[in-house]
Amino acid sequence: MMFIDSHCHFDFEPFASDPAHYLELANDAGVGKIVIPSVGERNWQEVQQLCRQFDNLYYALGLHPFFSNEHNVDSLSRLANRLEEVVGGAGENNQKCVAVGECGLDFAIADADREQQIELLSAQLALANKYALPVILHCRKAYPELLRILRQNPPIAGGVYHGFSGSLSQAEQVIDLGIKIGVGGTITYRRANKTRNTIASLPLAALMLETDAPDMPVAGYQGQPNRPDRLRNIVQELVDIRKESKSEIEKITSLTTAELFQISM
Repeated sequence: MMFIDSHCHFDFEPFASDPAHYLELANDAGVGKIVIPSVGERNWQEVQQLCRQFDNLYYALGLHPFFSNEHNVDSLSRLANRLEEVVGGAGENNQKCVAVGECGLDFAIADADREQQIELLSAQLALANKYALPVILHCRKAYPELLRILRQNPPIAGGVYHGFSGSLSQAEQVIDLGIKIGVGGTITYRRANKTRNTIASLPLAALMLETDAPDMPVAGYQGQPNRPDRLRNIVQELVDIRKESKSEIEKITSLTTAELFQISM
């Protein structure tokens, strides 16, 4: 069994220039599979093509709230059509599209159109439920609104709260809705006491590992593009702050991620 990077933008640079090389680095570090969330129509085709090319890559289709100015009502229609093609039918990709996302709310954006973001998220949750897919959630400065929408539109296939950095009570609230907690580079920074303490206190079966590469660099690599092979740094921090062994963390987080995304191990 190997680790799964549950959130890596592997279609971005530097990976796009030499994906085979970076996959080899990941494999050497014990990362056997990678899930690539999309950000919008502009990269749906790229992530699908990458996952056709490499067996250990999987993808999600969605409309990222950070790029809301690129999305409109027609984007939702095209997302619905694309999901019908790759999940609803018997196409070659129907085993590779494992989630709807990256979707969510980002009120940290200057002049954010909150109503548009809420409408897009609600529609994507409905699509996820239609196709029995989990959701990959992004949230900045919008937790109360996110929780309200999730309670109004419970994801029947679950999901993951990507890049979680909230409190223990917030984590427990979303876990109660069937949402896993994405554990990334934040915990490698000793100053992130709240997040480290929260992650240390949660059930291991509620956690999934992620890099968000090339973003969210781990401690010691600030200013450099993050990479999926640096998932091992995040794992080491989990070993340091939790009671389980590395092998137990590897086993449980990999099984949790594989089960959520219906990825064979």
